[in-house]
Amino acid sequence: MVLAAFAAGADSYCMKDVSLDQLVEALRITQEGNSWIDPAIARIVLRQTREIVPPDNETVEKTVTISAAEPEYNQIIEAYPLTERELEVLQLIVDGCSNAVIAEKLFITVGTVKTHVRNILNKLCADDRTQAAVRALRSGLVG
Repeated sequence: MVLAAFAAGADSYCMKDVSLDQLVEALRITQEGNSWIDPAIARIVLRQTREIVPPDNETVEKTVTISAAEPEYNQIIEAYPLTERELEVLQLIVDGCSNAVIAEKLFITVGTVKTHVRNILNKLCADDRTQAAVRALRSGLVG
């Protein structure tokens, strides 16, 4: 999940139980243009992303496989396809837009945006906008 978040454009990653001090530090570091990874998972992430250098000093690039959407999500998307408007709203969610900004960009009311967001969450079986965005990126619904 962490590697998928970074592949989707995240700059930093915190665990849910991060302390207030660490959260403030992560926000400050990220705002300065740097990345911050929760120390609890940093070692795992680094181990999975390091390049391997063979003895003859030739660099071999190691690729990290990030699994796409679970098969059941692809089946759900096929069974309950998103409308063109829902895809537009979903792309703007992925881009980090608020409901108000989405409404302004699409020339619709905030209430209509909320309806679209609710439908998107239901169709993608997502608990929140972030989860919907990750699933949309993994499944290739948006770019």
